[in-house]
Amino acid sequence: MNRIKIITHLVGVGLMAGSNTNLMAASHSDAPLIKQDPQANITDVYAFVGTRYDDPQQKVLNVVVQVRPFSEPGDGPHYDRFADDARYSIHITNPTTAETLMRYDFFFSDVDRGLKNQDTILSFGLGTAAGPIMNLDDAQQNFTQTYRVRRKDGRRFSTIGSGLLTSIPNVGGNVTPLYNDADGRTVSGAANFAGLDAYTQQAIQPLASGEVVFAGPRDDGFFADIPGIFDLLNARILDNNGDLGDGLGQDGGGVNGFKGFNVLSFGIQIPVEDLPTSMFNSVFFGEQTGVGVYASVSRRALRILKSNGKRIDAGPFVQVNRMGNPLFNEAFVSLADKDKFNKTSPTGDSQNFATYAENPELADLINLLFGTNFQNSQREDLVNIFIPDVLRVATTTDPVRLSGQAGFSRLGFLGDDNTSGISSGFPNGRRFGDDVIDIALTALASGPTFDAITLVGDNVSENDIPYNNVFPYGGTPHSGSNNSKDP
Repeated sequence: MNRIKIITHLVGVGLMAGSNTNLMAASHSDAPLIKQDPQANITDVYAFVGTRYDDPQQKVLNVVVQVRPFSEPGDGPHYDRFADDARYSIHITNPTTAETLMRYDFFFSDVDRGLKNQDTILSFGLGTAAGPIMNLDDAQQNFTQTYRVRRKDGRRFSTIGSGLLTSIPNVGGNVTPLYNDADGRTVSGAANFAGLDAYTQQAIQPLASGEVVFAGPRDDGFFADIPGIFDLLNARILDNNGDLGDGLGQDGGGVNGFKGFNVLSFGIQIPVEDLPTSMFNSVFFGEQTGVGVYASVSRRALRILKSNGKRIDAGPFVQVNRMGNPLFNEAFVSLADKDKFNKTSPTGDSQNFATYAENPELADLINLLFGTNFQNSQREDLVNIFIPDVLRVATTTDPVRLSGQAGFSRLGFLGDDNTSGISSGFPNGRRFGDDVIDIALTALASGPTFDAITLVGDNVSENDIPYNNVFPYGGTPHSGSNNSKDP
């Protein structure tokens, strides 16, 4: 960083209408087909080095995957549930070739069973007794979804957990009071396990094999002014205080289009010593030792709907969605290949999709709309970041800083937030709170040489509620009866 001069000034900035700016929302709407299948739609993947939830001396790799974008907190009586006919997978890969070396599969129980009382319209608050839920699967929790976890090492499969409880939605102060304060407002930002609500604590499940898992609703941890971006780059994206000298999209005051929404989240803590690590070359920090990480969701090849309302799912699993790095499929891959991307393995990315990183259309769009001159071809720097599309995590570092802790920067190494000499956040894995839109846009604007850094962003710099600083890290799910989408 010593030789890099931070430049926060863009000249000749203009706003032009008439372009369909398919910019970015992590992966909330990355391809046409998966848009039709929200329960299988991956929104974000997080992977970073930390400590086990109950042992600060044990170093682990945290991997948290969020699915089901724009989950409405008050969408009762059923609320969002994990698909019971999907395979949700976390892949630990060679960071250079993207070959899967270890895989964790999550399978969830039926969405129309698991009821204590079928003679009511209520999924939560009335089971064999009525009232607030004080513990997972108690008499007041009517519907309970469970899951099992299978680990694949090479060709060997082993079930490492079964009958595991998912956490529950935040229905509201009357039904799920432990999520909320006395006024019914969602409480988030726990510093440690003891600070978590009882529902989340009970859904954190240590396994005999050494891993720790979690599944359940969480706040959507992604933040960005997507509404303004798709409004043909509303002026609030460009500048909010009349002074371009303090950076493009760095003024604050943007609108977080994901405020107040929830997602479904599943995650795992893996002891670092159990990981199949390899050497890889970091575009900014040279040779490192670590792993690649991506997530996928698969469904059975055949579905038969019967006249009695039942269904039969058969055949092999077929991958319908995948994600590693934030933004790549949504912001770089063209419409012609978006669905193809979701069906393929990252081992083929160099052949199939590297051209989108090397010749980013996004640079053309920004140049057109803003009058800039960002390099739009021969971007080997972007190829090195996004191809193959796995998050690369250096596992030799100390545990990284978390959002809200001293020294944390949403910009990672661009904000001098380094751990053991390497960026604490994206593109060294990804933490909750990493401002991946600003980091990606800054990389697009400043590469391929990075002799000078041009800060570019969307004027949204933080999530709407605090993250928890302990596994599973995502913020407490928003209350169904007390949440707001207003700025």
